Parts: sequence; structure tokens; C-alpha cells
Amino acid sequence: MKAVRLYGAKDLRVDEVEEPGAPDKGWVSLDVGWAGICGSDLHLYQDGPSYPVTPDEDREQPVTGASLPITLGHEFSGTVTAVGEGVEDLKEGDRVAVMAGVWCGECVACKAGKTNLCQKVWGLGLSGWGGGLSAAVNVPAQVAVPVGDMELEHAAMIEPLSVSTHAVRLAGVEEGDVVVVGGAGPIGVFVAAVATARGARVIISEPNAARRELALKTGVAAVGVNPTEEDLLEVVKENSDGLLADVAFDCAGVIPVIHELAGTLHPGGHLQLVAIPGKPLELDVLKDLHRTEIVVQGAYGYTRRDYDEAIEAVQSGRIDLDPYITAKIAPDDVVEKGFAALLDKDGTSVKILVAPER
Repeated sequence: MKAVRLYGAKDLRVDEVEEPGAPDKGWVSLDVGWAGICGSDLHLYQDGPSYPVTPDEDREQPVTGASLPITLGHEFSGTVTAVGEGVEDLKEGDRVAVMAGVWCGECVACKAGKTNLCQKVWGLGLSGWGGGLSAAVNVPAQVAVPVGDMELEHAAMIEPLSVSTHAVRLAGVEEGDVVVVGGAGPIGVFVAAVATARGARVIISEPNAARRELALKTGVAAVGVNPTEEDLLEVVKENSDGLLADVAFDCAGVIPVIHELAGTLHPGGHLQLVAIPGKPLELDVLKDLHRTEIVVQGAYGYTRRDYDEAIEAVQSGRIDLDPYITAKIAPDDVVEKGFAALLDKDGTSVKILVAPER
């Protein structure tokens, strides 16, 4: 079967690899439905392996013991083709969305219900032992979440939608809130969609006109702002009767954008950091925190609760994922039509899905 594998920076190859074989105890075998290309995949392609999440040229991944090359793909769906010993909640033929992070269930984070912060976590499509950019893969049963009769292309997008669901849940967005979202990439658009589904009025700030217009056209944002030409703070004032925003989400990871978003919040507002900045974030504690009493919070991944909420939102029709599928491509086109398109800062791509090939 074909698999998209990472060898190093700018070194991505489509290899012929063996089928995964029968699943181990507590695992299931999947025929992959679709796999999405994530921003994390783009970073690995541009910058190379990121130890300890992935192995690097000189070190094995500490949990899996895998070495390069690794099969990428951690946003994917599939159909169960076999179940290992002890698996009771899944059966052959079940459609599933796959959670990328595999948790231990024993560390302090897991026991606190924060499985997304597991101290021994490893990632499917990141840490070895297979990934979704292949035709078939074996995964622990705990990360295969049933989606009923959901289309598999939609199920492949539950992973990024759950990242956004987790962030919106942490921020406590409620009906009637004024919410500002910085960045209209996949995560930003999904944050806007989840917040809008909760009854918030969303203002999305994005310099790329096509992405901004998509958010407005699909109704996940009520207002679109080009921050290079418009005053975001003034727009927020106009749309909040001068009371400013309740919650702001950074989905861009750019330090000046984070500071701008913080300035749109009313006293005691909530700044939710979703993207990972390339540089350290510096805050003047007295000016930015004490005198505003805003809450600044990080968000990392998701839990099963977020997956269940994301699946329900799609199944109920409150969130429509179709408009965000930019293209469906074959593995052999993954660099030219996938990675290159998504790395184009002036491009219009949101989510590109890769088909499995044997």
C-alpha cells in the first residue's frame, strides 16, 4: 500500500509499505477513509522532525522507539476491519474518527481527566507506528471514536474541529457573547463555527480576503475585518455597543496579533491562546493583566468530551464541514497539490484531504 512518509526537512516521499497486519490486544485495524493535511504536518515538512514528538535523525521517539522515516497523517477517518482481543465497544464495519494523541491513563494528567496533557502521550502520524496518510493502519481502540453514518470526509475533519471545540469550551463562550477570532485558517474558522453554534456574535480578523469572505459566506462569522486596513478595536466597539468583546481567540500565533486581540476585551474578558507563537509572548503584568483582570489561557489538543461534542455538532447539522474542503487529492500529489498549496500565504486553501491508495 502507499504511505506518505517523512524522512527529514523538505524530504517527503510516497513509499510502498506493508499492510499493518492483525491488531494487537486492545487495538483495531482500520481502512483509512480520508486524511487531512494539518498545520503540524506543514511545520514538519518545512523545518524537519520535532523531537520528542517525532524521532529525529539521531534519536528514536522515546515512547514508541520509532526512527525515521515515519508515516504522517493525524487527521483521519476510517472503517474498522478487525478488532483485537478485549475490544468490546467497536466492531467490524464501524465508521470512526481517530483521536491523534494516545494517552497512558496512569499519569497525574490522565487521572485528572486531562488526557490531552498526558505525560507519556504519543501521536499517531507523528511518533511512529503508522499514520493516516496510508491505506490502512492499526490504532488503539481508545482513540477510535464511532461517528455513525457520517461521511468519512467529514469524519476526517473531526480532529481539527475538536481542537477548536476544546478551546471554545475552555473559554466558556455563551449565547450572546461578542467573540473576536484572530486568523481564519482551518482552526480559526472552526473556532468561529463552534462559537457561532453556541449563539455568540463572531468578528473574524483575517488579512486574506478569500478566507475572510469564506467565513462570512458560510455564516460562521457575522463581521469580517482586514486588520491591515481597518481598526479592529473600533469595529469591536461598533458591534458591542461600546462594551468590547467577551472572548478573543488567537488562531494565528503572531505576537502583535495577540496583543491586538487582548486590547479588544472588556475588563475581566478572556483571551484564549490556540495557536503556538513562534516567539515568546511578553506581557506587562501590571498594565496587561492586573489593570484589566483579563484571563489568559492556553489550550492544547482535546479530550474525548470534545470529540463527542464535535461529532454531535456535525450530526445535528449545527456545523457544516463541506464548505471547508478545498480539494481531495491522491498521495502522489501530496507535495505539489497539498503541502505547497497550504503553504501559500496568499492561497485560498482551508482543508485538503488525501485519498488512501493500495
